[in-house]
Amino acid sequence: MITVQITRKENGRIHGFEVKGHAGYAPRGQDIVCAGVSSVTVGTVNSIEALTGTVMETKMKGGFLSGIVPPVEDESVSGQVQLLLESMVLMLRGIADSYREYIQIQEQNTKRRR
Repeated sequence: MITVQITRKENGRIHGFEVKGHAGYAPRGQDIVCAGVSSVTVGTVNSIEALTGTVMETKMKGGFLSGIVPPVEDESVSGQVQLLLESMVLMLRGIADSYREYIQIQEQNTKRRR
Protein backbone atom coordinates (compact mmCIF):
# COMPACT_ATOMS: atom_id res chain seq x y z
CA MET A 1 0.00 0.00 0.00
CA ILE A 2 1.10 3.55 -0.70
CA THR A 3 0.86 5.93 2.24
CA VAL A 4 0.80 9.68 1.72
CA GLN A 5 1.39 12.01 4.67
CA ILE A 6 0.55 15.68 4.16
CA THR A 7 1.92 18.02 6.83
CA ARG A 8 0.23 21.37 7.33
CA LYS A 9 1.21 24.38 9.40
CA GLU A 10 -1.18 25.78 12.00
CA ASN A 11 -2.46 28.24 9.39
CA GLY A 12 -3.50 25.34 7.11
CA ARG A 13 -0.74 25.82 4.56
CA ILE A 14 1.06 22.72 3.37
CA HIS A 15 4.56 22.47 4.83
CA GLY A 16 5.52 19.19 3.16
CA PHE A 17 4.56 15.69 2.16
CA GLU A 18 5.90 12.16 2.25
CA VAL A 19 4.94 9.27 -0.03
CA LYS A 20 6.13 5.76 0.66
CA GLY A 21 5.43 2.19 -0.32
CA HIS A 22 4.19 0.40 -3.39
CA ALA A 23 0.54 -0.07 -4.32
CA GLY A 24 0.75 -3.74 -5.27
CA TYR A 25 -2.09 -3.23 -7.75
CA ALA A 26 -0.18 -4.93 -10.59
CA PRO A 27 3.33 -6.21 -11.35
CA ARG A 28 6.16 -3.69 -11.41
CA GLY A 29 6.05 -1.69 -14.61
CA GLN A 30 2.31 -2.27 -15.01
CA ASP A 31 1.03 -0.76 -11.77
CA ILE A 32 -1.20 2.17 -12.76
CA VAL A 33 -1.71 3.24 -9.15
CA CYS A 34 2.03 3.61 -8.51
CA ALA A 35 2.46 5.31 -11.87
CA GLY A 36 -0.36 7.75 -11.14
CA VAL A 37 0.91 8.64 -7.68
CA SER A 38 4.48 9.04 -8.95
CA SER A 39 3.35 11.20 -11.85
CA VAL A 40 1.26 13.48 -9.63
CA THR A 41 3.86 13.92 -6.88
CA VAL A 42 7.01 14.23 -8.99
CA GLY A 43 5.13 16.38 -11.49
CA THR A 44 4.03 18.71 -8.70
CA VAL A 45 7.58 19.14 -7.38
CA ASN A 46 8.83 19.80 -10.93
CA SER A 47 5.98 22.27 -11.58
CA ILE A 48 6.71 24.18 -8.37
CA GLU A 49 10.33 24.58 -9.39
CA ALA A 50 9.65 25.43 -13.06
CA LEU A 51 6.69 27.75 -12.53
CA THR A 52 7.58 29.52 -9.28
CA GLY A 53 11.36 29.19 -9.04
CA THR A 54 10.94 27.63 -5.59
CA VAL A 55 13.20 24.64 -5.00
CA MET A 56 11.71 22.19 -2.53
CA GLU A 57 13.92 20.10 -0.27
CA THR A 58 13.30 16.61 -1.64
CA LYS A 59 14.42 13.05 -1.06
CA MET A 60 13.58 10.24 -3.49
CA LYS A 61 14.57 6.61 -3.45
CA GLY A 62 12.75 3.42 -4.50
CA GLY A 63 9.14 3.94 -3.46
CA PHE A 64 9.84 6.99 -1.29
CA LEU A 65 9.48 10.70 -2.01
CA SER A 66 9.41 13.55 0.45
CA GLY A 67 9.17 17.25 -0.17
CA ILE A 68 9.49 20.20 2.22
CA VAL A 69 8.50 23.73 1.24
CA PRO A 70 11.29 26.21 2.00
CA PRO A 71 10.47 29.65 3.41
CA VAL A 72 9.07 31.81 0.60
CA GLU A 73 9.17 35.55 1.27
CA ASP A 74 7.05 36.67 -1.70
CA GLU A 75 3.39 36.08 -0.73
CA SER A 76 2.34 35.82 -4.38
CA VAL A 77 4.89 33.06 -5.04
CA SER A 78 3.97 31.36 -1.76
CA GLY A 79 0.33 31.33 -2.87
CA GLN A 80 1.28 29.76 -6.19
CA VAL A 81 3.27 27.05 -4.41
CA GLN A 82 0.30 26.34 -2.14
CA LEU A 83 -2.10 26.18 -5.09
CA LEU A 84 0.09 23.59 -6.80
CA LEU A 85 0.38 21.55 -3.58
CA GLU A 86 -3.38 21.69 -2.95
CA SER A 87 -3.90 20.54 -6.54
CA MET A 88 -1.57 17.61 -5.83
CA VAL A 89 -3.65 16.65 -2.78
CA LEU A 90 -6.85 16.81 -4.85
CA MET A 91 -5.37 14.56 -7.54
CA LEU A 92 -4.12 12.06 -4.95
CA ARG A 93 -7.57 12.01 -3.31
CA GLY A 94 -9.05 11.24 -6.74
CA ILE A 95 -6.74 8.26 -7.10
CA ALA A 96 -7.56 7.16 -3.53
CA ASP A 97 -11.30 7.39 -4.23
CA SER A 98 -10.92 4.89 -7.08
CA TYR A 99 -8.24 2.66 -5.54
CA ARG A 100 -8.76 3.02 -1.79
CA GLU A 101 -7.28 -0.38 -0.95
CA TYR A 102 -3.98 0.64 -2.55
CA ILE A 103 -3.41 4.18 -1.27
CA GLN A 104 -4.04 5.92 2.05
CA ILE A 105 -3.79 9.67 2.58
CA GLN A 106 -3.24 11.17 6.03
CA GLU A 107 -2.93 14.77 7.11
CA GLN A 108 -1.34 16.19 10.21
CA ASN A 109 -0.77 19.67 11.55
CA THR A 110 2.60 20.78 12.83
CA LYS A 111 2.64 22.32 16.26
CA ARG A 112 4.41 25.51 17.03
CA ARG A 113 7.57 25.00 19.07
CA ARG A 114 7.77 27.02 22.27
